[in-house]
Amino acid sequence: MSTSLADHLRSLPDESLAALLQLRPDLVVPVPADMAALAIRAQSRVSVSRALDGLDQFTLQIMDAARLTRDPADGTTSVDGVLALATIGPNPPAPTAVRAAVDRLRARFLLYGPDSALHLVGGIDEISPYPAGLGRPATELDPRTAALCADPAKLRRTLLAAPPSARAILDRLAAGPPVGSVPPGALQAPAVGADDDLPPDDTNGGAATGSPVRWLVDHRLLVRVSGGKGGTTGMVELPREIGLLLRRETGPLGPLRSSPPEVAATPREPKAADSAGAGQTMEVVRHTEALLEQLAAEPAPVLRSGGLGVRDLRRLARATGSDESTAALLLEVAYAAGLTGEMELPGTAGRYGADQQVLPTAGYEMWRAGSLAQRWEQLARAWLTMTRQVGLVGQRDDRDRPITVLSAEAERAGAPAARRAVLGVLAELEPASAPSVEEVLALLDWQAPRRSRGRENTHREVLAEAATLGVTGLGALTSYGRLLLLAEATASEHGATDDPLGLLAEAEDGGSAVRALDTLLPAPVDHFLVQADLTVVVPGPPEPALAAELEVVAEPESAGGASVHRITTSSVRRALDAGYSADDLHDLFRRRSRTPVPQGLTYLVDDAARKHGGLRIGSAGAYLRSDDEALLAEVLADRRVEALALRRLAPTVLVTPYQGGRLLSVLREAGYAPVAEDATGATVLTRPKTRRAPARVSVASRALDPLATPRLPLPRLLGVVEQMRRGDAVARAARRAPAVVRGTTPDGPTPAHGHHEALAVLQQAVRDRALVWVGYVDAHGATASRLVRPVSLGAGYLRAEDERTEMLHTFALHRITAAVLEK
Repeated sequence: MSTSLADHLRSLPDESLAALLQLRPDLVVPVPADMAALAIRAQSRVSVSRALDGLDQFTLQIMDAARLTRDPADGTTSVDGVLALATIGPNPPAPTAVRAAVDRLRARFLLYGPDSALHLVGGIDEISPYPAGLGRPATELDPRTAALCADPAKLRRTLLAAPPSARAILDRLAAGPPVGSVPPGALQAPAVGADDDLPPDDTNGGAATGSPVRWLVDHRLLVRVSGGKGGTTGMVELPREIGLLLRRETGPLGPLRSSPPEVAATPREPKAADSAGAGQTMEVVRHTEALLEQLAAEPAPVLRSGGLGVRDLRRLARATGSDESTAALLLEVAYAAGLTGEMELPGTAGRYGADQQVLPTAGYEMWRAGSLAQRWEQLARAWLTMTRQVGLVGQRDDRDRPITVLSAEAERAGAPAARRAVLGVLAELEPASAPSVEEVLALLDWQAPRRSRGRENTHREVLAEAATLGVTGLGALTSYGRLLLLAEATASEHGATDDPLGLLAEAEDGGSAVRALDTLLPAPVDHFLVQADLTVVVPGPPEPALAAELEVVAEPESAGGASVHRITTSSVRRALDAGYSADDLHDLFRRRSRTPVPQGLTYLVDDAARKHGGLRIGSAGAYLRSDDEALLAEVLADRRVEALALRRLAPTVLVTPYQGGRLLSVLREAGYAPVAEDATGATVLTRPKTRRAPARVSVASRALDPLATPRLPLPRLLGVVEQMRRGDAVARAARRAPAVVRGTTPDGPTPAHGHHEALAVLQQAVRDRALVWVGYVDAHGATASRLVRPVSLGAGYLRAEDERTEMLHTFALHRITAAVLEK
């Protein structure tokens, strides 16, 4: 089989081989030595499985038709035979659709050869042993069952006589897979003279039928096969002939659908979907910033087992006004975007290592300085590429321990591929189409059934997360979400090698999606409205400069499309501590406010500024000085500050044995407004201290799917094809050269064979059950050798037994460098 496929590959033009390598990029990692190695790898179990994973349901059914119509003698089929089988049924597909499916299989070399003699690669039967969900022929299972199947009339009478409970089992097995496990007692006949202890079958008129599985086995409709562990269960299989008879209404391949299922949902208005998504992006950015501000104010400790505790997650969710699932999603996305990280606490290293806390990184400051669209784009790209499944947070792991935020148990390498598959389904529909969750799952099941089945919960989580992050609006993929997905798919397909300077990513990722979202979001405002009750209303998202000013001079009260802040005495004092003067604050409110500044606000600023700095603090322990002698006398006589043990050094100076920080806090608690000064008498400006974790790189800089192999451009693939053809020429020259004396060395086998000759030696060793030295390249690239007895050779692998260790080893054929029979 491998030689035939290798010859077929050699006969193809370079462009056809390059097209194959584009469809199956794993075949060139690493580059095969020659066409024989390429043919072996193309039939290997791993490569064939990857190729099948990308096929739709209809193409897989046509492949099963090719398997069912193979000639037992030479294992070939034909396009006409596939057409004849595929068109049996109530709703046969069009012949053009069947031929198109055959062409897709041939393009991936799962089928190869002329139309009249098509071959299937050997790895398919090993991956999927039951074509179209049908069992093996009766002749391979049981002679008595084969005799029953050879008599169609008797077989029909037996099926009609089956009790309803037994017929239900047959229908379930006929739909596939054709095997099932049953308790061993269900297959054992009762003792002679003993009553059947099974209850009567209500579906059979109350008559006792015993075990329906035993009835089917006794009447040769099911065949017992080997299976189970420790004898605790038995296995039964439905023969192929009986399965085909039960499928007479739907056809041998089951219901065939050559096109994906239609979406019945009414499309949304594109502008409404984009507006809903844009509004959600503003909420996502706001909640993420609030979460990170809470982490900056009170960092969350990292558990010994990894991740954040449940209490910390609840605290952060309450502080930001969101639910725990949303807070977990935003924390995971912010961590993936490099906005948060771990910092080791100094001096806390113990038996289990240094304690750590999660807090914002230095990249958070740069993120805050960007526009709303840029900040959302950074979060969305991190979500698309992160290998984290947030839906697992709160569930239990294999050891019955809760899975926490940022813990290793939530790591899933296939998460990016699941997000790309779900969003890809939405992107292929008409713009603003809003399918239901069940319709999306049905589309995924048709497009890639091998990948989607069993992952329905993951796909539901992806849809919910996309709606939370604003990638979708009203259930439809937004226009800017479509552009972002296109840019990420392009970057993942081409890989980093096509853009070493990052120019392509900058042009696509940072351009179209951000610009499209910018047109939907309200323009940032550079002003606010001051009201008589000293509240400040910002009628839109503030510019970064305005947001920084409001953070200093006002207290936030509510957020949203129009945020509300309040000016208080403490907020004005905080601004004065940060270096603002009264004139600066008056100028700020006049410049930023679109309404007249209330007189009360002017009085508040002037009163706070007049009191501010009336007392001066330095270090002595600490000293207190003022030009107002009466004020110092008042402080010295104030009983509320007796604990400071103040004493007068001069008419304008008091000292205390305590540090300046305590002196400052006690005086402020007593109602005074002192400020600190340094040794030169200059005022010390104070701003809140912020701790930042070390900078981290966003996962968005990686490929979208870590399991995917980057697709090489056509010129490189043509170079790979040329290299393999040169390897073929070298192998032919080596076969024509005189044979080298074969033998062994203390280090293992002498590489006396080329790759093709090594395979011939291994095939002979399998037939003769002879010992052979095998030289191979291990996973680390090192050359090694082993004395083994080959057991089987096929599907790209050699399975051999090491008699010294009594272990069974598996060698990939493309890694074998030599094979020498043991003398």
